[in-house]
Amino acid sequence: MKKLLLPLLLLAASAFAAPIPESAKVGEFFAGCQAYSFRMFTVMEAIEKTAAAGGKTIEFYPKQKLSPEKKDEVFNHESSPEIIAAVKAKLAEQGITPVGYGVIKLGSDPAADRKVFEFCKTMGIGIVITEPDVNGLDGIEALVKEFDIKMAIHNHPKRPLDRSYLFWDPQYVLDLVKDRDPRMGSCADVGHWVRSGLNPVECIRLLKGRIFDSHMKDLNEFGNVKAHDLPFGTGVSNISAILAEYHTQGYPGPLHVEYEYNWETSLPEIKQCLEFVKNWKPEAK
Repeated sequence: MKKLLLPLLLLAASAFAAPIPESAKVGEFFAGCQAYSFRMFTVMEAIEKTAAAGGKTIEFYPKQKLSPEKKDEVFNHESSPEIIAAVKAKLAEQGITPVGYGVIKLGSDPAADRKVFEFCKTMGIGIVITEPDVNGLDGIEALVKEFDIKMAIHNHPKRPLDRSYLFWDPQYVLDLVKDRDPRMGSCADVGHWVRSGLNPVECIRLLKGRIFDSHMKDLNEFGNVKAHDLPFGTGVSNISAILAEYHTQGYPGPLHVEYEYNWETSLPEIKQCLEFVKNWKPEAK
């Protein structure tokens, strides 16, 4: 029995998500794209475009079509082993590391939640991004512990007509996770904080140690839910100060450009964003 147990334990350990490789850094940070930036295209095209923009990591979302040749197939946690293998091959070809999956609902269906974590384990993805059913956090926490995969709560903007929506508030997110497993935290969408009229640097300070992923946006207006993306460094989000705070905290990323403007022609602007991250350096003390 002992002879059998050790190989099984080693196999289980090898199945957990590996650390992000240093080769996935863009300047000081692990950085790339949320595939939703390329929602007008397919998963295979999103991987190619992430590489073309200078990204090294990618975060998938659940509803993207697979490829120009297979637009009837969707890539997500229900995908077949053959589709998963094809996506892995494309990632290897383009030198892109998959690190996140979401935004996806967790907490209301334990069997569905397990499928999500199993998919991430298979893909080598270490972060599930969600806006969860908070009544299901105990079950999510159990999966986080079992799979050694982080859960990061995403924030959309404040909804004036829906006071029950509270994920926009970083204090609310912190209160949900602060007494739970340290692998439960935040996916900091800095652009949605700006749309909510919040200072993203202050939000990041509040959530220090609990940020596992960040959707990066530089917007043209502060406090306007309809504000749109601009290349980093040209809007009101103060991306340089955000990067400085992340660096001060010792947070290496991942940072994911989520560019939701000029959908079909945004690649040059996304490339500008990643060039900004690549060229950013901390101020000498």
